[in-house]
Amino acid sequence: MPDNVPILSFIVLIPLAGALMLLLLPKDRGRLARISAIVFTGLSLLFAVWLYADYQPAFGGAKYEERAAWLSIPLNLEAGLRDQGVVSYRLAFDYHLGVDGISLPLVLLTGAVSLMAALGSVHIRKRRKAYYALLLLLQTGMYGVFLARDAGLFFIFFELTLIPMFFLIGIWGDYGREKAANRFLVYNGLGSAVMLLAFLLLVATLGFRADETADGTILTYSGNYDVMLANLSDPNAAANAGGALSFTGGLKWSVFVLLLVAFGIKVPIFPLHAWMLRVHAEAPPPVVMIHAGVLLKMGVYGLIRFAGFLLPAQLEAAAPAIAALGVINVLYGAILACVQKEFKLVLAYSSISHMGIVLLGLASLSEIGFAGALFQSVSHGLISALLFLVVGSLQERTGTTRLTELGGLARSLPFTSGILLTAGLAALGLPGLSGFVGELLAFLGLFATMRWPTVLGVLGVLLAAVYVLRSVLAIAYGPLPARFAGLKEARFTEALPMVALTGLIVLLGVYPSLLTDLMEHGFAGLLRELQTRAGG
Repeated sequence: MPDNVPILSFIVLIPLAGALMLLLLPKDRGRLARISAIVFTGLSLLFAVWLYADYQPAFGGAKYEERAAWLSIPLNLEAGLRDQGVVSYRLAFDYHLGVDGISLPLVLLTGAVSLMAALGSVHIRKRRKAYYALLLLLQTGMYGVFLARDAGLFFIFFELTLIPMFFLIGIWGDYGREKAANRFLVYNGLGSAVMLLAFLLLVATLGFRADETADGTILTYSGNYDVMLANLSDPNAAANAGGALSFTGGLKWSVFVLLLVAFGIKVPIFPLHAWMLRVHAEAPPPVVMIHAGVLLKMGVYGLIRFAGFLLPAQLEAAAPAIAALGVINVLYGAILACVQKEFKLVLAYSSISHMGIVLLGLASLSEIGFAGALFQSVSHGLISALLFLVVGSLQERTGTTRLTELGGLARSLPFTSGILLTAGLAALGLPGLSGFVGELLAFLGLFATMRWPTVLGVLGVLLAAVYVLRSVLAIAYGPLPARFAGLKEARFTEALPMVALTGLIVLLGVYPSLLTDLMEHGFAGLLRELQTRAGG
């Protein structure tokens, strides 16, 4: 790849360009809007695959880093700072993008799920231009979250995802769409406010840089993530920067708890999960593909990137509590999934359970556990996207997704039922499929230090077999209601993303090193900090 190609900006901005282009189309050109959305999502995915092919894990992503001055605000230069030789004092936020072995798998996941959701939106009939424009805007926000290396830019991209999701749920959802959209906005808005407070504290304590010039010292406070990491490991950084606010143990714990709450709402962590259930039940299936497949992973990524790397001591001390929360997620979600009569709610509680496995991987504080948490995030993203793609196909043809009203669909919809069975087997962790790899790595990482949480987590996986098989059997087998006898099989535009997602699930199940090799050096800095503390 040529060094002068701003590939990260291309990945982020191509969907935005597509959204702006769609706004210029006449409102009655719905088919052209759909084709354009598929082209732009596919083009951004191609750049993401190009980045993956060129990425060298051993050298990291330094050569892909992109930076430009964005916002600079002069601050009051007090007499005390002048006495210390400070000639310039400012607050700055930069357009700063970067990639590493943690963010790249999630970038690929975003591209794949977004394209499949655009293809699977064939059921959308009203206001298609607005729908696809919002879908592309949402994709820009998701890419930006995973690639931003500045806290301010990260926050803006994070907030950008809320706007299109609110309208996608509220306009194109089912009967309770307004309540679902409002609940989504309230909960996630609250999480964003908490995250902003945590980021302001990080900027005020870790985000400073002192540059020596011939005229004196230029003191800058910024959201630069790399500067925060450097200052974290430099005990003299605060003194060199003119006596910045000390990042003490109490303040560190305050920031850690704020980040845990902010990103815990997104994951979601029990008891901050109620909003997600309504979104899964009421939002249109292609939108839930993105929500369950990618948006929940933004919470996981935020926990790793900010709570983990910037506060490793607090992560280590809180590991038992995080493991307990993970166990609660796993068992709570699995038990309630077993008794649901609405298939969408089965999948919603299943997502809570599977994200609990991610928390268990993070609580392991080990390389294999961290890799398992990230692999599980990608795997669950693909599996949940496939399951909701099937949900959309079934809902359009039958008018319902209640388990008590379905049955025998394997006779009239053999292809769709086969895909449903495969996705279900992946969700319950069948060897040879991606779900097994993520669960295995997370549990192996945790077992070395916390055996009882591991045992309880495995119990939740066993319960997954109950609710998955119960649901699949209720939908695909048994008596076929007479009104479903003449159902038509999935269209090509539905079958294509079904096959593609199934192929990715199988590929990662039999060849997991496609992702694990990327992660090999991604967690090196965090592991080094944890090992240093253990040695000390």
